[in-house]
Amino acid sequence: MLSFQGFLNTIILLGALQGFIICCLLFYSRNNRVANRLLAKLIFLMSLASLNLYLNEIGVAGLNGLTSTLDALIPMVIIMPMGPLVYFYIQSSLDPEFKMTKKHRLHFLPIFIDFVPSITVIIFFAGVYSGMIRPNPAPWGIFIDDYNVYADIPRWLSITFYLGLSARYLTAVKNKNNITNGRLISFKWMQQFVRIFLVFQFIWLLYLVPYFFPRYTDFMLVTFKWYPVYIPLAIMIYWLGIKGYMVSSHTGAAKKNGITPSSLTTAMIQETALHLRKAMEEDKIYLNPNLNLTMLALHTGIAQKTISSVLNQHLQKSFNEFVNYYRVEAIKTKLQDEAANNLTIAGVAMECGFNSQATFQRTFKDLTGMSPSEFRKLEPETR
Repeated sequence: MLSFQGFLNTIILLGALQGFIICCLLFYSRNNRVANRLLAKLIFLMSLASLNLYLNEIGVAGLNGLTSTLDALIPMVIIMPMGPLVYFYIQSSLDPEFKMTKKHRLHFLPIFIDFVPSITVIIFFAGVYSGMIRPNPAPWGIFIDDYNVYADIPRWLSITFYLGLSARYLTAVKNKNNITNGRLISFKWMQQFVRIFLVFQFIWLLYLVPYFFPRYTDFMLVTFKWYPVYIPLAIMIYWLGIKGYMVSSHTGAAKKNGITPSSLTTAMIQETALHLRKAMEEDKIYLNPNLNLTMLALHTGIAQKTISSVLNQHLQKSFNEFVNYYRVEAIKTKLQDEAANNLTIAGVAMECGFNSQATFQRTFKDLTGMSPSEFRKLEPETR
């Protein structure tokens, strides 16, 4: 009968195997290659660490004398690159022009921290072989054990630091209204990605606190081992791999169905943008609550794919964002008119093209930072 510890080990092993499979699929995917390969490397490192714990728990990698010699000679816990991989994965997913440069690769230099145990073992064996070091592995093993415990502190700090950079990058993208319809799914996925990683960091932090109190460190490792960290890690491997692959596939399919930016000349872009603004500002087509992309294409005589490409890639707006902007501006103008004081806000919204109160309220607040009723109460000079 499978013990509880054996059940936990099975979860960790399956998480590792799932990770290796999904990282292969991502690495060789033709969609968004830079982003997918960065995610593949991240999941590979997570899976490698999980496999390392599993091997240690079943006694394959655990050796007497020089503690975890095999583990040290062949490092499987490589954590320092994870933070940069997260940060650059998010950038490459949202920026089609992103490329890894020599400057980006400098962020991976702290990987040296992960290789100290391996270097220590190599020095020991080389010293024993040359006769310069006594064949006593005990002090070297103690050093490696202590190092592996406290090396988790810079590892945790590194990942947390890059998650902070990632969150700041996403905020900057959002503040610039640089989220096109084609990138909306990727953007939401990136937000979830950072949040889930932060939850994992919080769990890991709770596990690191005893490190600052040495007498509790052994108690934690003997009582709970590494399961409180690695079970959530296995779950993350499942989720990040499957979700990342699905988002990648969706993005690739969306690109195949659309017009690439290079297929539009500057003159075509400018002319299309001019016609779109004319349809809104002069023809006020946005007043039609049933307006859709097909109707806009018929009104302007421009192909739907061309409109979508110009809106998404050059005006940095989705169709709904573009139309609702003009609707909100019309509502603001009406609310500023004293003659409209006897009209309800809902009535004004309907006149200006909104057919859903929920959508109207949400859109108005997103664009103005306040609710319609708050805007109406403002003094004219502060609006």
